[in-house]
Amino acid sequence: MKGTRAALRYAKAVLNLSKETGKEAEVNKSMLVIADSIAESKELAVVLNSPIIKAEDKVNALKAIFADSIDQISLGVIALLGENKRLPLLSMVAKQYSILFDHDKLIETAKVTTAVPLTKVLEKKVLAKIEELTGNKASIENVVNPDIIGGFVLRVGDLQYDASISNNFNELKRQFDHGHFVAKI
Repeated sequence: MKGTRAALRYAKAVLNLSKETGKEAEVNKSMLVIADSIAESKELAVVLNSPIIKAEDKVNALKAIFADSIDQISLGVIALLGENKRLPLLSMVAKQYSILFDHDKLIETAKVTTAVPLTKVLEKKVLAKIEELTGNKASIENVVNPDIIGGFVLRVGDLQYDASISNNFNELKRQFDHGHFVAKI
């Protein structure tokens, strides 16, 4: 993906700066707000990637949008990316920062695939179970995939636990195909 290396370099620099000032958790919250806002707003993504809109106008718009919801370091990142004509990288920088922050704080990212979105209560239970199993703190990325029919698929690092209904159907199909199924009629 174009710009990934540059986004990683910016994210590392921001993490180093935030660690020096002791505000890395605050900056992480801001970066998550930025990444979520860009992901949720198609119009904002179009504005950031538009070659027609001046960088200065983009910076002013972003500062107005995020004035009350992000910290000063993150506002400085927006200004710096605007100066360097790199505002299309803002979303990637924010995501890379969060990944680096989690790695630095030994927080694992758990990918939970479900047929429907997780509720806050269920999310807390999953987090507690992951911390119990791995011994590390974790953050959850919920992916909704109706093809699994029900249940869930949990992936933490290189470990995967598949408790989906579609997996159970596939296992049953394999048993039928291999002739290991004994009818109990």
